[in-house]
Amino acid sequence: MKSHYANSIQVSLSAVTYAQIMRIVWILGLVALAGCNHAVYTRDGVTDGDTFYLAPHAWADDDPVLQSWVSYSLMRSACQLELGGDNPARNSDYGCEYTARLHLLETWDAQRAEHPDAQDPYLDTLLRVRAAGYLDEYTVRYFGRQDWQVPVEVRVDEFRGWQKQHLRRHRPQTRIVGSWNYPPP
Repeated sequence: MKSHYANSIQVSLSAVTYAQIMRIVWILGLVALAGCNHAVYTRDGVTDGDTFYLAPHAWADDDPVLQSWVSYSLMRSACQLELGGDNPARNSDYGCEYTARLHLLETWDAQRAEHPDAQDPYLDTLLRVRAAGYLDEYTVRYFGRQDWQVPVEVRVDEFRGWQKQHLRRHRPQTRIVGSWNYPPP
């Protein structure tokens, strides 16, 4: 003989009732999620804000690749802050990107000297680009924007010829180690 409570649980968890209830819960959850305004947090894949926060794992992890990208992230964010404006996270400038990539490579060089077994295909490719004298051109070609003011010395046409020979199927990378946000009030 089952108790009234046991009978009510058994009925409420029956396959038909449970499946219908779960479908309704899932549909309501998806509708609520679709109604959320994600633009508050990101736009075009970039977090907004006027303060750059370094990711917590960057402090404790001494991985040479990670630390190289930390250098890039800090240099780029400092430059974006220097450019100013209401939302520094949105700033994009040739000088910022080029300088950050230069620091990325300098840090990678130092990390490899300290950790000879360190490898990263992208960073090693970027070293070859710099050795060929095309880091400026690489920056413009892969990350450039219409509003960038690029020095006349940048040899984009010459780089295209070199690129066809040395960078087939190349995929540029940017690994920001941190995020932009607004400081707490």
